[in-house]
Amino acid sequence: MVGVPISRRALDKLSDRQIVSWLKQARLGTAPTKKLSDGGGLYLTLTQAATPAWRIKYRYANRERLFSVGLYPEITLAEARTERGRVRRLLREGVDPVGARREMKVAQLRHIEDASRSTFEGFTGEWLERRKVKKGWSKIHERQVRQTLERNLFKRFGTVPVRDVTQTMVADAIEDLITRRRFETAAKLLQNVSLIFKSAQLRHHRIDNPADGLAEELIPSGHLAHKRPAFLTFDQLGDVLRRSDMAPVAPQVKLSLALIAYTAVRIGNALTADWKEFDLDADIPMWVIPRDKMKAKKRECDHKVVLGPTITSDLRKWRGITGGKGYVFPAPAGGAHLRHETLEKVYRKTLSLEGKHSVHGWRAAFATLAKDSELFSKDAVNLQLDHVHDSAVALAYDRGERLQERIRLANWWDAALSKAMRGTEAVGAVRFA
Repeated sequence: MVGVPISRRALDKLSDRQIVSWLKQARLGTAPTKKLSDGGGLYLTLTQAATPAWRIKYRYANRERLFSVGLYPEITLAEARTERGRVRRLLREGVDPVGARREMKVAQLRHIEDASRSTFEGFTGEWLERRKVKKGWSKIHERQVRQTLERNLFKRFGTVPVRDVTQTMVADAIEDLITRRRFETAAKLLQNVSLIFKSAQLRHHRIDNPADGLAEELIPSGHLAHKRPAFLTFDQLGDVLRRSDMAPVAPQVKLSLALIAYTAVRIGNALTADWKEFDLDADIPMWVIPRDKMKAKKRECDHKVVLGPTITSDLRKWRGITGGKGYVFPAPAGGAHLRHETLEKVYRKTLSLEGKHSVHGWRAAFATLAKDSELFSKDAVNLQLDHVHDSAVALAYDRGERLQERIRLANWWDAALSKAMRGTEAVGAVRFA
């Protein structure tokens, strides 16, 4: 019995060859014994369905009991011996192995039951906390994701248990956005919803993902979350700049859009820009964005954005109007600063650019045209965008080793956009010394 000290000689009696031989004999009815013992209470037997199964016989509280280990060969001889050792340790601690397993199953069922009562809003809140830590989200990005979920999903089925949310519920919410021609929002929202339900599956809240297949079915071609519309010629970009400059919107909205165009920064960085981050009077005007505001937060240095003469001049004039303190682009109707949707709406509604060019599309335009010009290295272009680098050598450039090239790059882009805005030929063939 397991509860009695057993010598090592009495353990590990079997080999896989012996087991295979015994099973053949047992199924033919010629085996000399009904079970095959490995010692220490562990043995292999056949169930009524003729399936080989591991059992451990032990004594607890003066009663003989059986502990089921599992089926062979799913549970190997080595794994069965490991389980025998665990059972023996429990007995030495005065714990009944069968009772301990029963309590564990009850606890697991209770956890699943508790999880199944979690509402979609409650579980999504937990998912957001995990996601922002894992991905290093900025505060503004986290707020944008949360607000999109609140406006479009929580009001519909936020109080519904996460296990009971149906594909129809999700589809209705996405179709509502598509009806309002909010294609990009719908695509990004659906992407996050799919991730939320994948997390729910992993945590045993449900067995399926109701977002599966909806992107291909509902999102129009060209509006998937990973692909933002962008113009890729200077003629088109110049037209966008001219129309934006003449749009009937607040001056801070116009300038924030111009800053994004001339620097190719992410929208969130422009919206939360603070005057103290800018040095507009230096020989090389610079905007230094604190690392904790950037998407990639694990780098050692802040992100340096070289400012060309056109956008620098516009920012100096705006500084004179606003006083140069606090947010560069305060919200005109109260609130701290402009909202993401404000800029997107100008392009989508006011300029009728939906599906053609997005605010974020300036990054794609800059990267494509700068690299196609063959005037600058890919490292310099990527550093200007603060893209992740594959090598430590490239990452080292972010400490200033490519600064001179990035100055030439910023001035080239500034001049190209300025000429395009005036309707004259862009400067793709011009090299700056």
